Amino acid sequence: MDRPRPRPTDRDRDPDTRWLAPVMHVAFFLLLGASLARFLLRHPWEARSPWIVALSGALAALYLLGPVLGTRATPRRIAWLGTVVAVWMVLVVLAPSFAWCAVPLFYTGLRTLPPRAAIGLVGLLTVFVVTAQVQLSHGGFDPNLVIAPPAVAAIATAVFVHSERQAERQRALIEDLIRTRRELAATERREGTLAERQRLSMEIHDTLAQGLSSQQMLLQAADRTWDGDPETARRHVRTAESIAERNLAEARRFVHDLAPADLAEGGGLEQALRGLAARESAAFLVDGAPVPLPDRVQSALLRIAQGALANIREHAGATSAALTLTYLDDQVVLDVADDGSGFDPAAGRGDTGVRGHGLPAMRVRAEQLGGTLTIESVPGEGTVLSAAIPLEVQP
Repeated sequence: MDRPRPRPTDRDRDPDTRWLAPVMHVAFFLLLGASLARFLLRHPWEARSPWIVALSGALAALYLLGPVLGTRATPRRIAWLGTVVAVWMVLVVLAPSFAWCAVPLFYTGLRTLPPRAAIGLVGLLTVFVVTAQVQLSHGGFDPNLVIAPPAVAAIATAVFVHSERQAERQRALIEDLIRTRRELAATERREGTLAERQRLSMEIHDTLAQGLSSQQMLLQAADRTWDGDPETARRHVRTAESIAERNLAEARRFVHDLAPADLAEGGGLEQALRGLAARESAAFLVDGAPVPLPDRVQSALLRIAQGALANIREHAGATSAALTLTYLDDQVVLDVADDGSGFDPAAGRGDTGVRGHGLPAMRVRAEQLGGTLTIESVPGEGTVLSAAIPLEVQP
């Protein structure tokens, strides 16, 4: 059974490597062909000629196997490189003109071997190149023949190693950026989840929890008056049934799209507030010329009104309450007033004991839309709650 081929490395996927490798391959075969042609032109056919031709063909055939084995330093790749270098050395000993085939071999060794092993191989190849050049010189000792090949090899090796390290740093930087982006996305998802949980807690508090609390109060009142005043008890039960029906509609709306059920009926904010005021026995007024409001502004103002009326019903002991929706030039204002017992806004900002979600939730809703929530109240003199939302808030 065939063994699976190694997965490509980052070098194999690098666009520069993909075009540089073919250039080096072509250069190798051009140098090999030129070296063989030079030897055959300068030397008549002699005893070593068949060996040189055969070794040249063997070296070409071996070199063709290189791309098949990939670029990683696997045992087969290292064995192949050692064989290629050995054949080349034999050729250089027999015919020094093959020395310049070492240049592509520099590149192959640097790509294949670890840095120290590659530098050692480059040094060995350079020794053979210098020896071959000295043998080919006919004008006496030339320092350039001894100094130039090592200098060229050193420069080529330094440039290659620097490029590889630079590429490695860039790859590490890209990986860090990708990892940071993923961590940032995960953090944003977590923050979004927490914000959604907070929003849902406020939605449930302003609708289902308040409705259930009202039902409990009505049923308790019906239980107390059932024997002495059956008609009043039945009225309390019918009212509790109506509230349960509204809560059921809210629950279904949560499942559908979390929009307030009153707004989902299509009448807009004014109709929703008018219906809410009627159910809570409160007055409702509209002041100013109505303008279209974004859905989330309508939803927030309706939820604030629901929360405020629930607080009035449960805590204020008021005999009357009023909702006023005012359209100004740059903002829309919802006022909720009652003649109840009032409280000190500075004492915990009006939070209501263990429930604690009422006024803070209203304040958060207003601030999320760039608005404000103000409370004017004095113990024994009623309360006025005012929510102002800028009209430039976008949907």
